[in-house]
Amino acid sequence: MALSRLRHPVISRASSLIRARFLSLSPAHSFLNRPRGSDTGLEFSETLLRPASSPLFNGIYGDSSKIKVKMGIRSFSSSEIPEHTVLQMPALSPTMSQGNIVKWMKKEGDKIEVGDVLCEIETDKATVEFESLEEGFLAKILVPEGSKDVSVGQPIAVTVEDQDDIGSIPATVSGTGAADKTSTDLAAKREDNTQEASSVNINTSDLPPHIVLEMPALSPTMNQGNLSKWTKKEGDKIEVGDVICEIETDKATLEFECLEEGFLAKILAPEGSRDVAVGQPIAITVEDSNDIEAVRTSVSTDVRTKDEKPAQQVEKKGVKTHKTSFNRISPAARMLISEHGLDASSIASSGPRGTLLKGDVLAAIKSGKVSKVSVPKEKTSSPQTSSSLPAGSKSTVQDVAYEDLPNSQIRKVIATRLLESKQSTPHLYLSTDVILDPLLLFRKELKAKYDVKVSVNDIVIKAVAIALRNVPEANAYWDASKGETVLCDSVDISIAVATEKGLMTPIVRNADQKSISSISLEVKELAEKARAGKLKPNEFQGGTFSISNLGMYPVDKFCAIINPPQAGILAVGRGNQVVEPATGDDGIEKPAVVTKMNVTLSADHRVFDGKVGGAFVAALRSNFNDIRRLLL
Repeated sequence: MALSRLRHPVISRASSLIRARFLSLSPAHSFLNRPRGSDTGLEFSETLLRPASSPLFNGIYGDSSKIKVKMGIRSFSSSEIPEHTVLQMPALSPTMSQGNIVKWMKKEGDKIEVGDVLCEIETDKATVEFESLEEGFLAKILVPEGSKDVSVGQPIAVTVEDQDDIGSIPATVSGTGAADKTSTDLAAKREDNTQEASSVNINTSDLPPHIVLEMPALSPTMNQGNLSKWTKKEGDKIEVGDVICEIETDKATLEFECLEEGFLAKILAPEGSRDVAVGQPIAITVEDSNDIEAVRTSVSTDVRTKDEKPAQQVEKKGVKTHKTSFNRISPAARMLISEHGLDASSIASSGPRGTLLKGDVLAAIKSGKVSKVSVPKEKTSSPQTSSSLPAGSKSTVQDVAYEDLPNSQIRKVIATRLLESKQSTPHLYLSTDVILDPLLLFRKELKAKYDVKVSVNDIVIKAVAIALRNVPEANAYWDASKGETVLCDSVDISIAVATEKGLMTPIVRNADQKSISSISLEVKELAEKARAGKLKPNEFQGGTFSISNLGMYPVDKFCAIINPPQAGILAVGRGNQVVEPATGDDGIEKPAVVTKMNVTLSADHRVFDGKVGGAFVAALRSNFNDIRRLLL
């Protein structure tokens, strides 16, 4: 992955994340095991990334395409292990939870001077150089070069001050504990999954030189993905840059490229696998074609399907039931008896005071030990009753009532985010009607005079962007860690686009600075990419404000749900012609037909108070009333 060039302390996400280029070397990542019974103590020094008043990174050293980070943790041990320093994976950005070891610049046993670059770490934002704070010797590399998804805080190396102490660092230091924990977590995750899951047993001691490809984290919110398609088969030759599979994430479908040439020896996650956890091995590659068979025989994949719980309820033995006669019937039981044409007197009641309950009716239906009453044909209200089912049918109410539809990964994430937004964000709703006639007239003039075709939505985007520029307090988000509002430097509008897999929100960046025609072209291009599932991460991640337009449907008004961490979304309804009094040139009020459109702002009340929300709505109405404001 290319190194991102930085000009500001805030790190922007590298555009090279368009394609998944993640490789994880085998064996599993290692960490330092503390010997049992020893009095080893870790003294954690302050992170020396920056002073409290300094920015996240104090300048860029040497190569301007890399950031250099200095930190270390001093560890004092007993006589078993000499005094040493444990280097851990640092948190190099607010969103970073794991990183990749791209390259080790020093080898075990090398002399280290203050400021020497030990390794390069790839984060979710950029590639950063890791510098040493003290001189000494690199005694042990715990996480090998090329390791992926190394958790923040995990030890990656050990340094010592005296060269003679290198040999005292145990040679058996490994990450088996971490690997076992990871595999245990993954196994538990797969066991909970109702889809088909695979359990992979890899005996690395028997394998020739190889590379284990893991499910990469292709977006900040991704924790699992689906294997849509394998473009290479086992045994195929792989060149650098070849696409070996397509992965469906919570955002889009991305291509997974290989960084090294070799041969695809074993596919661990078959095509169509769903909910594959991030970090789970999906394939193994080798450099020599003669090693393919050795990998196939050494790696076993056991595919098993989780047993579904039986739909029928098991009746508990010894449960007291009342006699067939009952004193009353619950409303739900009465409805079931009516729908299925059952003889109520043949059903045993188990409710208090002889009440016939819904569960009694369902149990009788499932057991088949219930008589039916003849229902006159003209009184049958629904064809989907038990009287219309074939004789001997075991169909239950549930079989008729619903059908399970599998959800895409995108829709699962959308459902989770919408619930989180409504539960954690205090929504403030402000609604108004805007006059649409000036906009429609302006649109016709563009077509007639300049042959420029733009949609109403394109002009709405421009009007919203200008309103956000005029009311900068509305172009902001809530920083929960600081408990304060943060103003955004640019006006980036997210547009809701409906796709087969779910709702996507591609972004028109710097919309306030673009012409309406350029916005129109960009929206069309982004919408086509969204529907094809080909959006790049930088084209849908971010945004400062959202617009959801249902004007093409018979929807007069609605309230949208905020898309965190944004603080506002505008719901746009359809235009309607209404009659209202209008003052003519002669000063006399006369009835006139005008086209009005309802817009409803859903705002984060922590960012928008009444004043800010009112100012934004007023600015938006002014833009619709006088379209010339959009040209300023």
